[in-house]
Amino acid sequence: MSDRILVVEDEPKIANLLRRGLLYEGYAVDVAADGESGLQMARDNPPDLVILDVMLPGIDGLEVCRRLRAASDVPIVMLTAKDSIPDRVAGLDSGADGYISKPFSFEEMLARIRALLRRVRVTTTSREEIRFGDLTLNYATREVLRGNRRLDLTAKEFDVLQLFMQHPRQVLTRDIIYERIWDYDFGGESNIIEVYVRYLRTKLESNGEPRLLQTVRGVGYVLREE
Repeated sequence: MSDRILVVEDEPKIANLLRRGLLYEGYAVDVAADGESGLQMARDNPPDLVILDVMLPGIDGLEVCRRLRAASDVPIVMLTAKDSIPDRVAGLDSGADGYISKPFSFEEMLARIRALLRRVRVTTTSREEIRFGDLTLNYATREVLRGNRRLDLTAKEFDVLQLFMQHPRQVLTRDIIYERIWDYDFGGESNIIEVYVRYLRTKLESNGEPRLLQTVRGVGYVLREE
């Protein structure tokens, strides 16, 4: 069965370009011209990936992204004419997995789509559970336990923690984390990684447990026991 892609884009030329190109590549495609229709289509026929324009009539793309992310872990690629760092950060903070600016190369879009779908398949076909110390992460249920205590994580917090648990005691640079989690290179312009590490530490250590996510100054972060 073909992967289904939902395109939410109000510019007819771009929407038609994406629809024709993706159909030619073998994907099933749904197209919505506004945020409300996009949300309805996502509910009625859940997609495997969403291409989402930021500037939409009615409900804007950032709000659509937040609502989609609250309901599922579907990969979301934000598509917009805006190319400033704050706009990228706003999209990713809303739950997007990647960001492409107009005008864009269709080949780049295809590469991004393939990478995100491949990442989802790897996650869903891997063994169901991984452990580190008293930390347990279950892929199938997306449940995380610290000892017997269940952690209430957002979808993106889960993804970040999963990356660290898949590479225990290995220092992960900021560039690697951006590439694996957000599929975008921010260079040194954003503190979004620091924000998510702080969120995770708060939840991991809420009962006074020892710190597991360690900072390696000037390099990145590592999951290891002190």
